[in-house]
Amino acid sequence: MRLSRSLCKVVGDIISTTGSHASLESLFHSAGAPGVAPTGPHSTRWKDWLYLIGQDPGTDSLAALGGIIEEFMDISPPAGSPEFVEWSEKRKRIESVLHDNSLRYYRFGQILPVGHIPVTDIAAEENVSSFHQPVIPEKVEALLERLVKGLQRAMHPLTNRRKGSQRLSFESEYDVQDLLHSLLRPWVQDIRPEEFTPSYAGVSTRMDFLLPAHNLVLETKIVRDRHHSKKIGDELTIDIAHYRKHGDCKNLWCVIYDPNKFITNPSGLIADLQGEHTSKEGEVSVRVFVL
Repeated sequence: MRLSRSLCKVVGDIISTTGSHASLESLFHSAGAPGVAPTGPHSTRWKDWLYLIGQDPGTDSLAALGGIIEEFMDISPPAGSPEFVEWSEKRKRIESVLHDNSLRYYRFGQILPVGHIPVTDIAAEENVSSFHQPVIPEKVEALLERLVKGLQRAMHPLTNRRKGSQRLSFESEYDVQDLLHSLLRPWVQDIRPEEFTPSYAGVSTRMDFLLPAHNLVLETKIVRDRHHSKKIGDELTIDIAHYRKHGDCKNLWCVIYDPNKFITNPSGLIADLQGEHTSKEGEVSVRVFVL
């Protein structure tokens, strides 16, 4: 669905006041926005990106818009505070421009055309109760994919905390590993961090996380700079050779966090590494995620 310029301007103006360029770019990508942030001043690039979202035929523009404004719309400052008054006025502006475009916002990032009723508004109490129950993935692979693809979304409230709270940063592989580890712990009982692999070419290495019950290893990388981006593929190729020899590793998931987009061809990197890797020393199935 096309997003009108008036809608993009109001939402863009308000969103631009809620975070830095880096934090908002992360928010847009986690909501499913395609491409990269347009060039231009901080005050205009977000409305321009919203407009491009509405022009992209492969993007669910209402879902992306809902994901972008969800946290702002659903989490209010303390009632009675000056921040609450300002937030209420901005929220009403968004509701008003949505209404002018025959749209309405519902909790949890749902934006629907006026007259469409979301699941949460169905009168039957049992349906409402069922909707609010957590969706538990049936297979560990589905769980892991949701956690991995949601890493940037999980980072956002930690890097953009409320006034007076210390903001967290994710500038090293350890930072990303710790977040992923904390997300995994409620779901997976046996997580073994930093277990050594058998040696390859006379060298042994430590895997980030081994999930022995699922014969699966999670390996995280953070791209430090443009020079390092050219070496990521070689590093993972060597890691794959190590993991092939480990008896408990039949599946290797490589999570590459590239917040500054130093990797110029992520699709090519994924194509080069992803798939079955077999040798006389063993075999491993590799999946690659570039965030």
